[in-house]
Amino acid sequence: MMAIFRKSIFFLLILCSFNAAAQQGTPAYSFLKDDTVLRKKLYDQTVLKKSVLIEQAGKEQSKAYKEIYNEIFDEIGSMWKSSRVITEANTYNYLDNVVKKIVAVNPELKPLDFKIVFTRDWWPNASCMTDGTIVFNAGLIIYMENEAELAFVLCHEMAHYYLQHSNKAIKKYVETVTNKDFQAELKRLSKQQYGANKELEALAKTTAFKSRKHSRDNESEADRYAFKFLKQTGYDFNAITSCLQLLDKIDDSLLYQPTPLPQAFSFASYPFKKKWINKETSIFSQLDESSSGLSKKEQDSLKTHPDCLKRITMLKDSINQQIAGKQFIVNEAIFKQLKADFFAEITEECYKQESLSRNLYYSMQLLQDEHKRTLGIYSVARCLNTLYDVQQAKKLGNKIDTEDKQYSTHYNDLLRFLARVRLEELANINYQFCIQYESLMTNYPGFDKELLKAKIAKNNYQ
Repeated sequence: MMAIFRKSIFFLLILCSFNAAAQQGTPAYSFLKDDTVLRKKLYDQTVLKKSVLIEQAGKEQSKAYKEIYNEIFDEIGSMWKSSRVITEANTYNYLDNVVKKIVAVNPELKPLDFKIVFTRDWWPNASCMTDGTIVFNAGLIIYMENEAELAFVLCHEMAHYYLQHSNKAIKKYVETVTNKDFQAELKRLSKQQYGANKELEALAKTTAFKSRKHSRDNESEADRYAFKFLKQTGYDFNAITSCLQLLDKIDDSLLYQPTPLPQAFSFASYPFKKKWINKETSIFSQLDESSSGLSKKEQDSLKTHPDCLKRITMLKDSINQQIAGKQFIVNEAIFKQLKADFFAEITEECYKQESLSRNLYYSMQLLQDEHKRTLGIYSVARCLNTLYDVQQAKKLGNKIDTEDKQYSTHYNDLLRFLARVRLEELANINYQFCIQYESLMTNYPGFDKELLKAKIAKNNYQ
């Protein structure tokens, strides 16, 4: 017992000495500092908007409206309370200035209560919510080439709110589910002993199909109005085409080419094991991965942004008639700085949201950025230690994704690795990884703790 106590004290003293050394070293990577007062203000505006919409719903279908508004606004409220939203002053002001540029030359937009922010979300998307909140994910802007593309997407989302697409969809949904025939069908199925689930599924599919059709019609209408809004601004109209071309292929886009796992996690004293990522040799896994059994139309429908090429075709003639505008109007330097900063913000947010496979995937890509390499090294070490902890606690399942044909080959390799690597192997890999960069990371705050944790984990198996 005394030996264990002395060992614990020994490691504690080492940790304290590491902390003292780190305080004298180079600073850690500086992430964007959010304005919590601004975030609270935006949250309060959302709460007020919810009350207004519920009051406007009237009494006849108030219960259905209240239920759906509660669900929608709970999600929006959770977003404002999270670390996902970027409210750092320079970032927020830059986006706000682009918005003001658009609104200033489109009088019909001036009465609208927009709340427009960047988020740290990794998926490449922007969306307009029921209360006028427009979120522009960092996972989209990092792939954009210029401010004109940013302005087009903003015009598109502002068009959705101007045209009240969300509220119209809610109204249509409420009218459907409160319809007497619909309710009678639900009641009949609830009493049916056999085949009820199948018929309920068919009913849901019919409703979903109609919803998707309206959604695509809405996208086309929003594009037309986005063209109209952008036309007044002086931005380059070619950005519409380049942006839609980007969206069409964005699911396969990478900011950095990932380092192959056998290269990243192979060490002289602990070589990489091919079994960690080798694919199964069953007849099913030998099928061509590209042959999903889906038509091109169905494959396109699964994209984050379907129908982009059709959207280009519909706007092509109008675009060609315009005089070329400017790629940057508000601030080119800030746009490029945001592109440079946002990938690190995405990576860190994945860790905060406990999306560990995503965090590790992006952290390994940061290793290739000479300006953020030390952040990447620290982030990989921290994530591997956390993966060890959650795997040891048997809570790994909800922290990592599972393989999917919609993911890239590199990401699927990583997911296969995480699903197969054992605790002892993970401990050894992280220790070797930390040792490999120990001299480079001597003064990086926090790395000493990760190295110590990795060493303790490895020593558990000696």
